[in-house]
Amino acid sequence: MGVLARATSERGEVVLRGYDEPGHPPVLELRVNGVFVMDTRETTTEIALATRALSSVADPRRVLIGGLGLGFTAKAVLDDQRVEQADVVEIEPALVAWMRDGTAPHGPSLLADPRLKVITADIQDAVSEISEPTYDLVLLDVDNGPGYLVYDDNAAVYASPFLTAVYDALRPGGVLAVWSAERSAELLVALRNVFGNCEEQALPVDLQGRDECYLLYLAARHA
Repeated sequence: MGVLARATSERGEVVLRGYDEPGHPPVLELRVNGVFVMDTRETTTEIALATRALSSVADPRRVLIGGLGLGFTAKAVLDDQRVEQADVVEIEPALVAWMRDGTAPHGPSLLADPRLKVITADIQDAVSEISEPTYDLVLLDVDNGPGYLVYDDNAAVYASPFLTAVYDALRPGGVLAVWSAERSAELLVALRNVFGNCEEQALPVDLQGRDECYLLYLAARHA
């Protein structure tokens, strides 16, 4: 199938590829600046980012998701009928367009959910505009984690000033969940400094026949 769509922004090149794999439906693969971001063959950890966070909150009515990707975290959020509104912040307009116009075939039905709002912006800017506690959950999957960045500017997403802004955007008892491709002692410390708590959870994954382990960091605002 090859390259399905390609776009360039001030951050670099975003490419959506498709390929056939025996025994599986056609696979979509997302790369940014040549770096593998995700594909549709293995989505368990994107889904776990949502489901594990949702299970940690009694009443997750409003959810903020940093990073659209190929939509699997957002779909898992919307599959929970307790959720009344999910706001997804995605920095790359081309990726939103490919999900909306069917270049990613599963995209239009996902984006048609009336509870879903897609905001094309930098998550740092979007959070800075939140003036009061608004969300019951904030899910962050905007990069591959602090130790394996696609965009250098995303380092700030894992640092105390931004994490403090997220804390302030959460309602009492609300939870922040952060996905990372690698264990990060620095992120764990930063979250504990800001929230007073943080749980590090392993997410085992079979990545094209290799046993890998991604990480999920969960921190709760005091009730």
